[in-house]
Amino acid sequence: MPEMTYSPETTHDASSVTDPDKINLKSIGRWFAIAALIYCMLLAVGMIGAGFKTATAGQAKSLFAFASNPFLGLIIGTVCTALIQSSSTVTSIIVGLVAGGLPVSLAIPMIMGANIGTTITNTIVSAGHMRCSTEFKRAFSAATVHDFFNLMAVIIFLPLEIFTGFLQKTSLAIASMFVGGSSMSIKGINFIKPITKPIIGTLKSMLGSFSPEVQGVLLAILGIGLIFCAITMMGKLLKRLMVGRAKNMLHTAIGRGPFAGITSGMLITILVQSSSTTTSLMIPLVGSGIFSMRQVYPFTLGSNIGTCVTALLAATAVIGGNSLFALQIAFVHLIFNISGVLFIYGIPFLREIPPRCAEWLADYAGRKKRYAACYVLGVFFLLPATCIILAQ
Repeated sequence: MPEMTYSPETTHDASSVTDPDKINLKSIGRWFAIAALIYCMLLAVGMIGAGFKTATAGQAKSLFAFASNPFLGLIIGTVCTALIQSSSTVTSIIVGLVAGGLPVSLAIPMIMGANIGTTITNTIVSAGHMRCSTEFKRAFSAATVHDFFNLMAVIIFLPLEIFTGFLQKTSLAIASMFVGGSSMSIKGINFIKPITKPIIGTLKSMLGSFSPEVQGVLLAILGIGLIFCAITMMGKLLKRLMVGRAKNMLHTAIGRGPFAGITSGMLITILVQSSSTTTSLMIPLVGSGIFSMRQVYPFTLGSNIGTCVTALLAATAVIGGNSLFALQIAFVHLIFNISGVLFIYGIPFLREIPPRCAEWLADYAGRKKRYAACYVLGVFFLLPATCIILAQ
């Protein structure tokens, strides 16, 4: 009779007590792995930056010596940031140059160029998805939307600055309200450097038998390789983890409207003091299909604003007669990025141009990977180098 038939459900009930525990332990382990891979990405970005700085033997400032006019200043800022892989480093150097006497009018285009050059890191990170054309197309579009936005901002605001001095005048008025007679340094607030510097220092010591140039190049190559490995493994883990409540939590911060995305991008970048790092962490999420390029687009814009904190921190350490100008150029960076977000993202027609351009380019790059390589080499190196040569 049906009511006397034995059912194996009791066996399943007994095992159901342990199965969720096993699943939870696996999930916890994967989250720890994600955290470790995020640390690897932070470490890799630091290795690349430290490698290029070591390879230039501390002569990074000399890279800006050719900035004799606004156009060349823009090009030099772009190339140097693409090489150093850190707009925070370049803008801090620029603050130091202004404190040393570089005219603010020449420093402003260099700041704009740093915004363009920093986006190369995203493109390098997106290359970690090259094995799958669909993933690479998504990741590459998320990386290049940052490029196109920053290019648009420069195209709009550089001519405006040349003809009106809008940024220079506004930043001077704001800086004048803050500068006092003593240093305001709070440079010690850095949450990333303390956890990456020991390992980078150890690696540099291990490579100590090489010349500084070779040592720097090797360190940068190791960093690039670490990025590729971290991205590949992270993409696989994220596909398994980003479901249910975890996905909803991220959508709360990123996927529920532009304001939330911009704010979260800004706050996270302020904490890590690197827009390259912040935006690069989003590329695997888009490549894995967890978020779309248009969802992380506002997050990227927020990182543009958040990265300005580094220059402001550097400027607060300057004392003496040029402290006003050092703080002024830091405020130029902040006003430029806020203006770009308000103007470009605030106007629907302009807002759509960067994502459409990114989708168009990603479509070609997804079919033929060489287009991606040509884009990086052409935009960040060959075109600027050609412009510098022609301007001599």
